[in-house]
Amino acid sequence: MYTPKPINTEDTVLEEGLLQLAELLAENVHDNWAAGRIAEGWTYGECRDDAKKQTPCLVPYGDLPESEKEYDRNTALETLKAILALGYRIERRQESGK
Repeated sequence: MYTPKPINTEDTVLEEGLLQLAELLAENVHDNWAAGRIAEGWTYGECRDDAKKQTPCLVPYGDLPESEKEYDRNTALETLKAILALGYRIERRQESGK
């Protein structure tokens, strides 16, 4: 029997800049999901229909209902927290002249 063992991120807090990054990553998660679905022949439909390969989630991230955004957001947040919990740092590279 499978027992999930995610990295413990309970005490990991993301600073404001990483929360902004999480939102960008959430949008990217959705775009990757949507690209995969489209490549599999899925199209937009008012209701999800697996037989017809239709889903109402084939819309830009900004047009998703908040409940759908939360799924992508959680994936991004937990990924960032896991990186930090494993001892890595996340830094934004400074562009020259700025």
